[in-house]
Amino acid sequence: MTVGAGPPRAGDTLPPLEIAITRTLVVAGAIASRDYQDVHHDAEAARRKGSPDVFMNILTTNGLVGRYITDHFGPAAVLRKVVIRLGAPNHPGDTMVLTGVVEDVRGDTATVRVLGTNGLGNHVTGTVTLTVPPSSSPEQSPSPAQSWEGTVPRS
Repeated sequence: MTVGAGPPRAGDTLPPLEIAITRTLVVAGAIASRDYQDVHHDAEAARRKGSPDVFMNILTTNGLVGRYITDHFGPAAVLRKVVIRLGAPNHPGDTMVLTGVVEDVRGDTATVRVLGTNGLGNHVTGTVTLTVPPSSSPEQSPSPAQSWEGTVPRS
């Protein structure tokens, strides 16, 4: 069942979110998180180190996972714990698709398993534990954008 009607229940699925991975997103995410490793902003340095291009850092991925969850559950949702693991890198030109399944609900606390894939495979896997006050159930929250490019939702 897709989440959206009433409080979350174990087994509910979140709608997918497509995120276009642009060079600007990769570089801006690294700078915003103060990660000045050259592989996140210098394509030549990344190639010298064995990567075909710059790639997204874990802090940007973490932020996008958090955004995916809070966009769905609404502004009153509070992330309590985010545990992620990176796999295939996100390079400019990729599209990452985030999906989620509610694994457990106890009172106002839900645990969501999140997967982010790209053309190379699984970019991110993990779980997010959040509290969802009854007044901020998904049916009362604005519908999340179904796609996102850079900082502006695509229409």
